[in-house]
Amino acid sequence: MKVSSFINGVYVDSEEQRNITSPVTGKLITPYSVATDAQVDEAVQAAKAALKGEWGSMSIQQRVEILYKVADGISARFDDFLEAECLDTGKPYSLARHIDIPRGAANFRVFADTIKNVADEAFHMPTPDGTGALNYTIRKPKGVIGVIGPWNLPLLLMTWKIGPALACGNTVVVKPSEETQLTMTMLGEVMNAAGVPKGVFNTVLGPGSRVGDKLISHPDLDAITFTGSTATGERVAEAASVGLRDASLELGGKNPAIVFADCDMDKAIEGTMRSVFANCGQVCLGTERVYVERPIFDEFVARLKTGAEALKLGKAEDPETTMGPLISASHRDKVLDYYQQAVDAGATVITGGGVPEMAEELKGGNWVEPTIWTGMAEDATPITEEIFGPCCHIAPFDTEDEAIEMANNSPYGLASSVWTENASRAHRVGGQMEVGISWINSWFLRDLRTPFGGAKQSGIGREGGHYSLEFYTELTNVCIKL
Repeated sequence: MKVSSFINGVYVDSEEQRNITSPVTGKLITPYSVATDAQVDEAVQAAKAALKGEWGSMSIQQRVEILYKVADGISARFDDFLEAECLDTGKPYSLARHIDIPRGAANFRVFADTIKNVADEAFHMPTPDGTGALNYTIRKPKGVIGVIGPWNLPLLLMTWKIGPALACGNTVVVKPSEETQLTMTMLGEVMNAAGVPKGVFNTVLGPGSRVGDKLISHPDLDAITFTGSTATGERVAEAASVGLRDASLELGGKNPAIVFADCDMDKAIEGTMRSVFANCGQVCLGTERVYVERPIFDEFVARLKTGAEALKLGKAEDPETTMGPLISASHRDKVLDYYQQAVDAGATVITGGGVPEMAEELKGGNWVEPTIWTGMAEDATPITEEIFGPCCHIAPFDTEDEAIEMANNSPYGLASSVWTENASRAHRVGGQMEVGISWINSWFLRDLRTPFGGAKQSGIGREGGHYSLEFYTELTNVCIKL
């Protein structure tokens, strides 16, 4: 397929071409056109102009109907989006089929429903002369939104931002990761087919160090929403501070799980297997630190080891594949470096720790072994820094207070999981987690109406349901003296 930036309703090429390679084999998928500085500016100006055109004059109901068509368009091309997402990421079809593509469509439907059902506030107030006054709020689009997304869940996490931005009447300029650009390229076709006016949805392709920096520093952006690493999030926040533009930042995590002796062991193992190894560990909400109450520690470690060693690494389209590769060779090098640091820090390698032996046709892929450690000190680098790979460290604890202290002892605060069948403990411990989302006896269970975001260095702001409206709209209070 032709992979180019999408600006003002059409695909545009450039002289500079770079390659998209397969994480599974290391071979070429397709070249893509890198957006020029002039094209980034063209995209922003197209988005700015669209605010004053047909899109800006539409009623909420008209926008809602278009967003439903966008969702239907993704669903109608489900297999195409599935193939593109798995080509880009290498993740198994079985995973993307049930999560990435359905959520990509659902994000447009959910926020279409949200915007048409939200109520504005009104307040009556007394005045000195006794006549009174009425105050009411009006929601307005914020303007041109810069949307920058990651490579681990490219369609899902991009539409999580594009959906509410468009529902609120904004226009967007989207910069996907240079590692994963296929589904965002296809989305332009869906937008045109759904009747989205030109300039409302734009994409610019290329490396973050050039195209991303050019976008976030553009003075005509009114807000920036970003999902990615904490280090990059700091640069986005710095750029957004120029002109005092709003920024919503969903950043890294070093997420804990606490497993109590009164847990349902089968549920805890199944949930932790997913939270550690799903998407080859490349999930910001994934678990990298596991704390297990001492009476069940040995059993838990043994059963998680058995589960990890049963994972099948292979091609995305193979129905037996349960884990794919890492996204790139450079990321594999980073993860393998952490694997070595764990050994240097005195870890006991329960399983994994290296590169698996793969079939000849897959040897060029970015494969690593699912890995479990025990025995490291809590201040060891592999326990304090986000690795973003299929690995975890398991440590024992003796008391509830000790478990809570260890779980919260991190500069990050994105998510946590607590496994217990004691209802009082579930509420007590779950509420003490210093995170944006605290799961009890589950993982990755998401109601899209609830607030999502991180605490501490895991982000700024909340999105989801009406919480997204707080970021994607400006409020005007109208005060009428009666």
